[in-house]
Amino acid sequence: MIAIVDYGSGNIKAITNIYERLRIPVCVVDTPQGLRKADKLILPGVGAFDDSMARLNASGLRQALDCQVLENGVPILGVCVGMQIMACSSEEGIEEGLGWFDSSRVVRFDESTIPLKPKLPHMGWNSARSQHHHPIFEGVDEEKGFYFLHSFHFICKPNHRLALTHYGAEFVSAVRNNQIFGFQFHPEKSHANGINIFKNFAGLC
Repeated sequence: MIAIVDYGSGNIKAITNIYERLRIPVCVVDTPQGLRKADKLILPGVGAFDDSMARLNASGLRQALDCQVLENGVPILGVCVGMQIMACSSEEGIEEGLGWFDSSRVVRFDESTIPLKPKLPHMGWNSARSQHHHPIFEGVDEEKGFYFLHSFHFICKPNHRLALTHYGAEFVSAVRNNQIFGFQFHPEKSHANGINIFKNFAGLC
């Protein structure tokens, strides 16, 4: 069973709808007990880094989430801010992130490199070039790309970079650390490409 983590942040209904149309079992969980029953997890997120971390810490789910992901090896997919809070820290605030990627941080785009106005947020469709031909990108049209809406991006070690995108300069748009996946774009708003991402995640062993 895929469980979507409900800690008060993220577009849960849209993700649920996709899995229901795919006829893949999905549930929404907001208790540690619910997390422990899941085979795979999805961590959504919208808004600011500090607010999302504060909500997660206050939800009572943080310890169970760390246990499932770090100790039990349950696969997890983070979306947008759900990906960003997997980092150690962010320029957007002062809260500590989950720290699931060593030496990672979230930084604001350098607006001096962006020629178009309005420069931020980075909003709309953009390509995402996979770096390791991972099965999670099977069936994805990389040129068509995905829908983005963000002003901050993820900095991590090269071996954790799953996909790159160009906006003023190249930035990391997807990350992976073993069974931990994060996507800066919104698969739930990315039509066929996003549906493939969710479907492929469900099929990972």
